Amino acid sequence: MTLGELFGREAKLPAGLERVPIAGLAADSREVKPGYLFAALPGVKTDGARFIDEALKRGAAAVLVGRGASPTHSSAAIIEDSDPRRRLALIAARFFGAQPNTVVAVTGTNGKTSTVEMTRQMWRISGQRSASIGTLGVTTSDDQVKTGLTTPDIVTFLSNMAGLERMGVSHVAYEASSHGLDQHRCEGVPLAAAAFTNFSRDHLDYHPSMDAYFEAKMRLFDELLPAEGTAVIWTDDAKSAEVMERVRRRGSKLMTVGRDGETMRLLDQVPTPLGQTVSLGFDGKTHRLALPLIGAYQAANVLVAAGLVMATG
Repeated sequence: MTLGELFGREAKLPAGLERVPIAGLAADSREVKPGYLFAALPGVKTDGARFIDEALKRGAAAVLVGRGASPTHSSAAIIEDSDPRRRLALIAARFFGAQPNTVVAVTGTNGKTSTVEMTRQMWRISGQRSASIGTLGVTTSDDQVKTGLTTPDIVTFLSNMAGLERMGVSHVAYEASSHGLDQHRCEGVPLAAAAFTNFSRDHLDYHPSMDAYFEAKMRLFDELLPAEGTAVIWTDDAKSAEVMERVRRRGSKLMTVGRDGETMRLLDQVPTPLGQTVSLGFDGKTHRLALPLIGAYQAANVLVAAGLVMATG
C-alpha cells in the first residue's frame, strides 16, 4: 500500500508523499524492516522518537511522529500528527484489512480474562469458529499463543485479528484494558457488542486518578461501541448505573445481567462440592444451572459472557 492509501483523504500528507510504498508497520524500532512505516509513539517510560535513527538504519521508509518531534535530517518520509496513537490505529486498520465478522470487547477491573475466554467457549459450543485475545494471549480451539500483554500494541492486535480471519475464525472476544483504551491499542475493528464487569481501585501507577481510570474504560462505550451495537452490563457494581446511563446517551442497545438484571436475573447461588448451582430468571422462567466453577464472581463472569453470546445471535 502507499502512504496515501494508508492515511486516506482525512489526513493531509506533505506534498509528494502519497505515492511512497509501505511494506509493513511497526511501533517497535526493533521490528522495522526495509520499506516499513515506523510509529515513533510517546510512551510511559520512554519516547519512541528516541529510536527514529535506529528505525531509519533498519530501512524505514516513513516515520509517524507527534507534532514537533520530527528529526532535523531524514531521507525517509516524515509525517507529524497531533494524535499519532489514534492515527496509527486508523492506518493499521486499513493496512491489515479483513477482520472477523463478529467482535466483542470486555472492560472492567476484574473478570475480563475469564469473561472473554468463556465467551469464546460458548461460541465454540454453538458451532462458531472463535478466539479470545487478552492476558492468556491469543486462544483458539486449536492453539494458544502468548503475547505478554492484556492488550498488545495496535499493530500486533490488528495483525492478529487479520490472521484469525484468514484462519476462518468468525467470532473474537478481546480484553479492553484501561491502558489499551487510553493508548488506542484496541480499536480498528467494528464492535458488535461490549461488556462491563466491575470497577475498583487499580492501575494508579499509570492513571493520575480513579476518575481518569474510569474515563479510560468508558472510551469503550462512549467512542468505540457503535450506536447500533449492544452493551452488556453487570448490574451489581457501584459504577454500573453510570455505565448504563452512558450507554443510553450513546443510543446503543442495553442488556443487563445480575441480581438487578433485566435481561438475565441472578436469583440465587448455592455452593456445591464441585462448584455452585445458580438460579436464573430469563424470558419469564426460572432456570437452574450447575456451574463447575468455584466463587460467586465466576457466576458474574458466566452471565456477562452469556449476555455477549446472546447479543451476537
